Amino acid sequence: MTRETKKQPSADKRMLKTLLTPGAGAIRLASRLTALSSLLWLPQAALVAALFSRLLLGEGGVSVLIGTLGFLGFAALRLILNYLAEGLLFRAGQSIVTTTRTRILAREAQSTGHSPLGGPGALAALAGEKLDALLPYITRYAPAQMRVMTVPFAILALAFWQSWAVGLVFLIAGPLIPLFMALVGYAAKEASERQMQEIGSLGDLLVDRLAALADIRLLGAAPRLIARFDHAADDLRSRTMAVLRIAFLSSTVLELFAALGVAMVAVWVGFSLLGEISWGAYGAGITPWGGIFLLLLAPDYFQPLRDLSAAWHDKAAALAVAGELAEWEEHEAETLLGQGAKVAPLAGPASVALHHLTARRGARTISYPDTEIAPGARVALSGPSGAGKTTLLRLIAGLEKPASGQITVAGQPLTEETADAWRARLGWMPQAPMFLGRSLRHNIAFGAALTPDLIADTALDGVLAALPKGDLTVLGETGGGLSGGEARRVMLARALAAMPDLVLADEPTADLDQETADRVTEALLALKSRGATLIVATHDPRLIAKMDRVIEIAPAIEEIADA
Repeated sequence: MTRETKKQPSADKRMLKTLLTPGAGAIRLASRLTALSSLLWLPQAALVAALFSRLLLGEGGVSVLIGTLGFLGFAALRLILNYLAEGLLFRAGQSIVTTTRTRILAREAQSTGHSPLGGPGALAALAGEKLDALLPYITRYAPAQMRVMTVPFAILALAFWQSWAVGLVFLIAGPLIPLFMALVGYAAKEASERQMQEIGSLGDLLVDRLAALADIRLLGAAPRLIARFDHAADDLRSRTMAVLRIAFLSSTVLELFAALGVAMVAVWVGFSLLGEISWGAYGAGITPWGGIFLLLLAPDYFQPLRDLSAAWHDKAAALAVAGELAEWEEHEAETLLGQGAKVAPLAGPASVALHHLTARRGARTISYPDTEIAPGARVALSGPSGAGKTTLLRLIAGLEKPASGQITVAGQPLTEETADAWRARLGWMPQAPMFLGRSLRHNIAFGAALTPDLIADTALDGVLAALPKGDLTVLGETGGGLSGGEARRVMLARALAAMPDLVLADEPTADLDQETADRVTEALLALKSRGATLIVATHDPRLIAKMDRVIEIAPAIEEIADA
């Protein structure tokens, strides 16, 4: 599914329901508490009406003391119910957001492929600010929906009990609010979806440019970068303003209907009590108590509808997030074997065997020859670019899963259960250098001092001499201050520092001058002296000539038929 594919609204709703399932019980209970709190306004209004009726007529109703104490008692009970409900909703919302965020991070930490949502910036936006959009939906929309299902109907029944005219006003004006709310809601959902996508795109742009910040400054491309960010920010601002315009427009329309309804009730009650209107009530007409009671109920009849309309935009944002989560869930991510846990190394000789092994790359399947690599062997993987040499190294390391076939390592199948223990014996030298934002020493040996032999074997002496603080120089995530060849030597030092039983090296001599390449080659060949296995993917004929074996990876790639 691409980002342009139009999702079915039902998929968004199903995903939103699934997200809320762990906290559904707490949300229902809290929603009922808020509805009960709103219903307690009815006896409060009755007490206020009875108090003013006695003050006006001098008889009946309730005394000032009883009316005041009763009103304050119900007010305290409403505060308690609202406090409990808000606590339940906040804790349920935080739990749902935290659980979903943890699930996203756990899956993406194991993922080796691309997400349908975009790059790391889009995923960070989803796991961060976008998931937080679920909180207003949980804390505002869910309880507002419950209040709409209870409070207006109770007030409507009481209104018809006192006056069929007021009941008729409520009956006509009330449904107009949900009707216009639904009409505006469709536009709000589309605007929210566009805004969410723009947030993800801006996050991806930021991550990509930060990764290349040093190169951008060297090339003098900063002005164009700033212009690009300015354009992207303007797009996001315009989409955000579109959401706000719809929100303000809907609020204006809904407030108009509510204000008209309350005004019509006030006019009818006022003229009825003055004797100017004789219709709309039963029997002898409306009493002062009934008139005041209806005036107090009128705003609260429309209030739940107004709350729901205000929270409708929270629902639109939550559905937009749920849509992205549904798209993320539907994508079957490629994951590495194991959990990346620190475990004891896998026992047995460092041998590797391939049996009917295939790997999938997009619309292509790569087939590898059956072979066995004995402990201590020095093996070169040779073949044209794109044949699958790097992929085979990743398969042997358990960083990717094969499409079919089996890999046997140390006499055991490479599976979820054995992958972490197998990787504990490996040294990995990738083709693209990767660094931690720490010192050179930490990048190589995780803080341990570098031995003279390691520095000499990997030709790091010149690199250390050029750095301002030697091996304590902080490199940054992009390896700032290192050339391509120097970064590759640091990767080799990292691979050899832990004295691995098997080293997987991807183009170890690329980007190196001949003298440095010879020193790196000697360091790799020296692994045999301690019985370590070496597997290199390379185009370097000098390095290939010094290997014990050469495995040709032919570009025997078959196209996969379109589904």
